[in-house]
Amino acid sequence: MTASFSFALQHQDGQARRGRLVLPHGVVETPAFMPVGTRGAIKGLTIDQVEALDPDIILANTYHLHLRPGDRLVGDLGGLHRFMGWDRPILTDSGGYQVFSLASRRTMSEEGVVFRSHLDGQALSLSPESAVEIQARLGSDIAMVFDECPAWPATIEQAEVSMLRTLRWARRGRDHFLKVGAGQVDDVVSSTPGQAQFGIVQGGTWPELRDRSVAGTVAVGFEAYAIGGLSVGEPTDVMYGVVAHTAAQLPTHQPRYLMGAGLPDDLVECVARGIDMFDCVLPTRNARNGQLFTRRGPIAIKNARYARDPLPPDPECGCPTCRRHSRAYLRHLFMAGEMSAAALNTVHNLYFYLDTMQAIRKAIESGRFDTFRRGFHETYSRRSADHLSK
Repeated sequence: MTASFSFALQHQDGQARRGRLVLPHGVVETPAFMPVGTRGAIKGLTIDQVEALDPDIILANTYHLHLRPGDRLVGDLGGLHRFMGWDRPILTDSGGYQVFSLASRRTMSEEGVVFRSHLDGQALSLSPESAVEIQARLGSDIAMVFDECPAWPATIEQAEVSMLRTLRWARRGRDHFLKVGAGQVDDVVSSTPGQAQFGIVQGGTWPELRDRSVAGTVAVGFEAYAIGGLSVGEPTDVMYGVVAHTAAQLPTHQPRYLMGAGLPDDLVECVARGIDMFDCVLPTRNARNGQLFTRRGPIAIKNARYARDPLPPDPECGCPTCRRHSRAYLRHLFMAGEMSAAALNTVHNLYFYLDTMQAIRKAIESGRFDTFRRGFHETYSRRSADHLSK
């Protein structure tokens, strides 16, 4: 690990881990949830509002920023941190998931992927090498290696082909990342010296493929490792099984990142299985659609029962939305199509996720994570809480 990247495991309670990750732009306390800022912004919020929620790290999307406004433009303007006005850590994904979701608009080969832009239909490409260069220009603290994310469901044969290609791409991506870091690639200058690169473990839901992927990816030698290819439609118990099986094989002295998961109870359960980092669009996307997460489960604020309800969305929540506004007011804003509805709902949902992670960290520190886990499940249900009494 470099001087600008380190990870210290401070406490462990069962498989749950409490750590501290040092990155070029600051410290990330783990387990951590990363709000998703797809296009260099958390949808519905200003940077001041995001800072007030106090996340240690956010995520931005390589694919979307490459298309618009362009990674070269961002690099010329000093990198993504300066472009956004954000001075804390940023992780950028590689664009692999977005490209592979464009099944009808892309052609894949060993070299990489050629795809049609969803903006204007222009033919573009991504490869293990170009994904490294784009993320270097963006200047994120953590760059993800380019991988292939197979669709669900997949046969073991399909998953194996995808996993092996991801391993070959991992070697190419790492080699190019080291050349860029050493200044050996023309026209590529990172605005964040000390950028780290995470490898990604694939293999679908097949334990034997995950075993081979872990061994091959760790052999390449990254700063940390992510578990990819989950939260794509597989049953929850299957996801938990794959996470437990895979995380147990990853190096203990490096962070473990579960990509794209999930609901609040998923975070609790996957921390229990050894995961340190998470991201998911659900708190922001669902907020814009009028769903608020509470300690008893999600509520749909457009429900008519809230039209005259004077209570905050979650009476136990300390977020700015709950401190100031009622369910009746939030329902009015949502039904009226006011932009502030998305902002207030997003503030609440992100606060709920970040507050849950803080409670998890404290529980691990005190050796009471299992007690916290049982208590969480006693009150929280992923099914709607609208039927519950006030």
